[in-house]
Formats: sequence, structure tokens, C-alpha cells
Amino acid sequence: MDQALADAVLLVHLAVVLFVVGGLVAVFVGNGLGWRWVNTRRFRCLHLLAIGVVVVQAWLGATCPLTSLESWLRLRSGQPGYASGFIQHWVHRVLFYEAPPWVFTALYTGFGALVGVAWWRFPPR
Repeated sequence: MDQALADAVLLVHLAVVLFVVGGLVAVFVGNGLGWRWVNTRRFRCLHLLAIGVVVVQAWLGATCPLTSLESWLRLRSGQPGYASGFIQHWVHRVLFYEAPPWVFTALYTGFGALVGVAWWRFPPR
């Protein structure tokens, strides 16, 4: 049961990552293509909140609660937990690349700055 819950948390975490990354892409592409929904206040505020939480966690050196929950559930089910954060773990698994935590903090901060640029360039309605 814990393994199934860990897998569900992983899917939720993946959905959050896709929302954060895909949301910014949607804002830039959608404004170029005239998609009105990409500038709705609800969408933009949820997107800003999501990346804001990521950036604040990174600056505080805090582990994402979804990463902690998934790792804990995996350990309870007898699987190995994460030795690092969610993104670091999957970047390593996919790209076989390791980087110190400050690299990911810088990337998250830069991405958050891009979201700020999108708010300035394409303000929500």
C-alpha cells in the first residue's frame, strides 16, 4: 500500500513540475497565439504561487514536502528513499548528472525571475 501511495505522490509531484514549467511556456506561446486563458488571474496566480513556493524552499534549503513524503513512503514499503531532492534525483536518473544544491537554487531562482518577466510583459487580466 505504501508503494502505491509513493507512486501517487510521485505523479502529483510530476504534475506540479509540469504545471510550473508548462505554465510558463503556455504564457509565452499562448500570448503569441492569442490564447486568452493564459492571462486569466486564477491561472497566473496559481502559477506564481507554485514557482514562488519552489523558490522560497530552495533559498531556505528546505526539502519539498512531496519529496519527503514520497521518500518516507518508499522507505516504509522497503524501497530506497531519495538521497537528495526530487529534481536532483530524477535529473541524475535521466541525465546521469549531479550538481551541488546551489545549482538547483540558481536554476529555480532564474526560472522564478522568468515568471516575473512574464507577469510584467503579459499581465494577467
